Amino acid sequence: MRAIRLRLYQNLVNYKKPTSFQLKETYPLPPYSTVIGMIHYVCGFEEYKDMNISIQGKYHSKVNDLWTRYEFSCAAYEEGRHNVIVRAKEINKKTGEEIEKSYGIIKGVSTAELLVDVELLIHIKPKDEKLLELIYENFINPKEYISLGRREDIVRVDEVKIVEINNEELEDCSIKLGYDAYIPLNMFCKSDFPSNATIYTLNKVYNKIKIKKNTIIRKWEKVRVIHGVMNRNEITEGSEIYKDEDNNLVFFA
Repeated sequence: MRAIRLRLYQNLVNYKKPTSFQLKETYPLPPYSTVIGMIHYVCGFEEYKDMNISIQGKYHSKVNDLWTRYEFSCAAYEEGRHNVIVRAKEINKKTGEEIEKSYGIIKGVSTAELLVDVELLIHIKPKDEKLLELIYENFINPKEYISLGRREDIVRVDEVKIVEINNEELEDCSIKLGYDAYIPLNMFCKSDFPSNATIYTLNKVYNKIKIKKNTIIRKWEKVRVIHGVMNRNEITEGSEIYKDEDNNLVFFA
């Protein structure tokens, strides 16, 4: 099978965990939904294109940075509680008259966790193989700068290449991970990949579900993965693995 291989670099980046608020914690690698979103934006896709993604990478260190936080709760402005006032004009539903309302916002300082000097190795296998050339061309000649994570998390594209992916069995040796990697839980049995590494449940694709009139929510399809750690976790002899033509491991989900 064929896939596109990307080698990306980011100086400072936050792949925000959706459950973190006061401190914006980051995943160690970008989740599937973030990578798929980047691909769709770069290629200008207006509807979801089904694809398998393999995400590996490493980073040098972590730092914390400050950012300005605004709390909106649609509450009426209260002197002493809110430090920003927003005035808006609304129509009274009963009388039809235009009325003026004042809403309060709390502006403050918060902290974001950032990864430093991130190198990513990403393989993309669209279900429709005709999209390979299109994705390749759009990463070679992007219409504007590419970001991954927050909008300001700019990507430097070091390589875009179409590669062959092969399936093989490890014979006579085990192999250590060359990068940190998201490895789907169902890819290996316990004896093939013995590890106590962290398990994440990551978003991949969402469907829009209407729950009541004028209210639509996103329902995510999730993938449970092991965060395999480079130079520590290894795949044991006799396991079936996927490799690209340059001997990079591939873990599609």
